[in-house]
Amino acid sequence: MSISVEKIKFKTKGNMDILDITNLVDREVQDSSISSGIVTIFVPGATGSVTTMEYEPGLISDLKKFISKLIPEGEDYAHNLSHQDANGHSHIRASFLGPSLVVPFVSKKLQLGIWQQIIFIDFDNRPRERELIIQIIGE
Repeated sequence: MSISVEKIKFKTKGNMDILDITNLVDREVQDSSISSGIVTIFVPGATGSVTTMEYEPGLISDLKKFISKLIPEGEDYAHNLSHQDANGHSHIRASFLGPSLVVPFVSKKLQLGIWQQIIFIDFDNRPRERELIIQIIGE
């Protein structure tokens, strides 16, 4: 068994910016010496998440709308009072979806469904430079 760890860096707009990162993850799998195994995508931060979805404008809009209703921005979050940064909602949204995703791959091909893409969501309330840790494990 082999392990490869890489980092992907990119910029986001903040405020629920949703990016399709499938090609970035696939490139790391292609560039690795590992043919089959799993790839873990991990966000080392408290206001970003990774998940999968069909990356199309309607669903992107629907996801933003649902998350905004579920965890609204304008609430009185204790985090905002203690940290003075008004992004308590960002932290809760990121915690709700989680910081990591594991995707299997076989013969260097990600085993995603036909309409399934890997997405990164930046829940922070400002633009950010983001980094993801990509750990590939297999043979």
